[in-house]
Amino acid sequence: MAGVQNATLAAAISNAGGLGSLPCAMFSPEALIAEVSRLIELTDLPFNLNFFCHSPIEVTTQQQVEWHSVLADYFSQWGIPIPQPTAASSRQPFNEDAMSLVERFRPAVVSFHFGLPRPGWVQQIRAWGINILSTATTVEEACWLADNGADAVIAQGIEAGGHRGCFMTSDMTTQSETLLLLPRICEKVALPVIAAGGIACPEDAAAAMAMGADGVQVGTAFLLCPEANTSPLHRHALTNKASLHTALTNVFSGRPARGIVNRLIREVGPMASSAPPFPAAASAVTALRQAAEASGSVDFTPLWCGQNTTACREAPAAELLCWLAQGLPE
Repeated sequence: MAGVQNATLAAAISNAGGLGSLPCAMFSPEALIAEVSRLIELTDLPFNLNFFCHSPIEVTTQQQVEWHSVLADYFSQWGIPIPQPTAASSRQPFNEDAMSLVERFRPAVVSFHFGLPRPGWVQQIRAWGINILSTATTVEEACWLADNGADAVIAQGIEAGGHRGCFMTSDMTTQSETLLLLPRICEKVALPVIAAGGIACPEDAAAAMAMGADGVQVGTAFLLCPEANTSPLHRHALTNKASLHTALTNVFSGRPARGIVNRLIREVGPMASSAPPFPAAASAVTALRQAAEASGSVDFTPLWCGQNTTACREAPAAELLCWLAQGLPE
């Protein structure tokens, strides 16, 4: 949920009896220290720090120029210059700064998206008494996580919103629904398994537990909570029929992620071969997004959410959590 939440929502979830999670990948090192410090002020209960741990892929100037040419007509329509190719990224993988932060704050849980960091770091984090979670989108990924230091596996079904946690495949035909993926992973790994994707009511949570899950992870349902940073435009999209049509797309970042279908996804994607690798696709689209949003348009906004938005409501996070938890065993 990077970009739509900070310490406020994470603390609200922890204080209500869940495991609040702070997405860390889009904070600068200084901002992240400030945000974790704030989280500790807001709760004295366990919380999770979530990091991306992708391996950056070198993107050539030619790849970026080709991507900009695909978007050129949009820049012309909005009367803004095509940005210069840049190597800068707002999405950072787990690195030395992050490792220092984990050592300093010692959260109860650290979770990873796109695999795990280097083995030495995994071993050190575990030596600090911190539990490590990571996302698997296939049985093969789950087995790899179990063999390489994870304490629990998050089984991410294809219904889930935001970025797919894939790290051993880019083939979206390998991706399964949560209730298909979950029992397959439970059969193959001896670790606790957490179900993620499409869980939007107590009955969904109960179904996942009945299929072998040891817990559930919920994101989309909290997007309308007052504690979330979801923008007014994103909130509006979630409350109308647009939210019924989502797709996996790479046009916003260069990596498959699920969001509400808008103009850019319809006209360029959903999966564009011209999009440079993650996260290099984002910089050009961000310029278009800023121009469009200033006029009230979400044509170029990544409206991340899962397929099931039925639980999205403007209710306090604690209230929503307690309702969802009715599907969990005592």
